[in-house]
Amino acid sequence: MELGDLEGKLLVISLAINDVIEHEAIAISIWGSEHGSEWGMKPLLAIPEKSYCGVYSTFLNLAKHPEVHYLRAEWKMKRWDKRLSGFLFGLQISVRPMRTQFQAAVA
Repeated sequence: MELGDLEGKLLVISLAINDVIEHEAIAISIWGSEHGSEWGMKPLLAIPEKSYCGVYSTFLNLAKHPEVHYLRAEWKMKRWDKRLSGFLFGLQISVRPMRTQFQAAVA
């Protein structure tokens, strides 16, 4: 995604898992790029493995990465049983600016 007005801001990254099969896990990483083609050697943010439905949020401070104009999400799934069928994850990743109490009161 192109960041536009979100460049250089403190962001809230949320992972919402609404469907999963037991004995499966997913790990999400967020990568940054200046031009949308080179994504670097390591992610800007790694969300640890999750195995349960829920909403998991964390912060990404892009003030530390002023060169980043694009974000990309990657995920890796794994299972720890012997089932041969495919994975099942229903998920959504959202990005929004962090609003402080002062900003919320003014808005």
